[in-house]
Amino acid sequence: MGRLRDVGATFRAFLAAYSIQTLGEGIVLAALPLLMTSLTEDPRLVSLVSLCLELPWLLLALPLGVIVDSVNRRRLIVAAQVAQAVCAALVALVVISGHGRIEVVLLLAPVLGTGDILFMGSSKAIIPRIVPGSALESANGLNVTAETIGRNFAGPALGALLFSLAHSAPLWVVAGTYAISIGIVLAVRDRPEFEARSREERGDVTILADVREGAAWLFSHPVLRVVALLAAASNFCVFMGQSTLVLFAQRDLGVGDRGYGLLLAAMALGGVVGGLVSSRIARSRGPRTLIPLVAAASALSLIAIGTLGRTALLVGLLFCVWSFGLSVWNVVAQSLSQRLIPSTLMGRVGGASRMLAFGALPLGALAGGFVGDLWGLRAAWIVGGCLHLAITLLALPAVSRWTPDQAHPHRRRGRGPRPHPIGDVPDGRRPSPPGSPAARSACPSPTTSRSPARPR
Repeated sequence: MGRLRDVGATFRAFLAAYSIQTLGEGIVLAALPLLMTSLTEDPRLVSLVSLCLELPWLLLALPLGVIVDSVNRRRLIVAAQVAQAVCAALVALVVISGHGRIEVVLLLAPVLGTGDILFMGSSKAIIPRIVPGSALESANGLNVTAETIGRNFAGPALGALLFSLAHSAPLWVVAGTYAISIGIVLAVRDRPEFEARSREERGDVTILADVREGAAWLFSHPVLRVVALLAAASNFCVFMGQSTLVLFAQRDLGVGDRGYGLLLAAMALGGVVGGLVSSRIARSRGPRTLIPLVAAASALSLIAIGTLGRTALLVGLLFCVWSFGLSVWNVVAQSLSQRLIPSTLMGRVGGASRMLAFGALPLGALAGGFVGDLWGLRAAWIVGGCLHLAITLLALPAVSRWTPDQAHPHRRRGRGPRPHPIGDVPDGRRPSPPGSPAARSACPSPTTSRSPARPR
């Protein structure tokens, strides 16, 4: 309860909306693959559901990040969820009519995925503006716990149960979750913190220039670029196996529709525990230790699933290990980003980072579908795990070069004047990428031993 008091009433309202929204996501994650398997058993076509859900991250994360940095973020959340609710309800009507087709499922998936980009980008950009800097780990830990419970625990089990009752039922409930989330967000009074940049701050700049600025900032940063690239590699490798998980569960583990939902729920137990303790772990150990440790544990868990996972119980236990580490990773990475990225660049830099991380998901799904078709469903887990482990080992030299102040940006030594956030220029000019001449003259470089201040 102490953590809830620390983060403030406005964040608690957004946390409630986020919890409902992620429950809908979890229902979708179970229901759409099940709906697809009722239409086809081709693993390549089944993997296309995951591909279409995540493809918007690869294609649209950068331009949508510009939108997040240009409009009122609370209104953007509402608009995105209205579109998601309407589309889910329309597809439910199509399924009821008996005209459900593969094409309909594959059209719904990217619409829901695009709405998730806008919701996540806006909500992550709002958090550091409404939560005290000292409570960022607590806020992100609560978010990760809510996401794990809704998206990975309760949502999939509920989605599978609803699908077993009626194929359209999960879609109606998903539309309802979006409607409830919209109501909660609308109940929050509009505040200046929800605004992105003013018209004067945006100036006459093209979308392409805005996109380039966010990407340049990310890839110029010695810490965040490594985190983003490692997240992308991890997501690609994990999704090689997860894209055909429904077939793996049915064929290799022998579970039915309801059992598949329960398997997904069991897998999330580690994530729930991780979300509850991740803020304490993140504050005590820090990114330089936790980032490579979690990545290596994730890789080994994938290999173990492919080689040792002969029962649903064992696979669920292995996924508990993986999801525990994922929760810790998310809290560490999100808190680090929110401290280092200026508020006016949050949408664009976050969009570039999430384009890499989540854009790797559809590519991993596509690769996993073909690997599973050629060499068997277990091969996708083993190949993904070995590739993940190799990339983690290659990244170790870069992680070892992080200075203590870069790895712990909230722990400043000394009592000198508070420096400006990296790339945040005090005279109102547009922020420059870290490492550029303008950034070096305006603020401490992220490569020096001085700790950058938290974004305002």
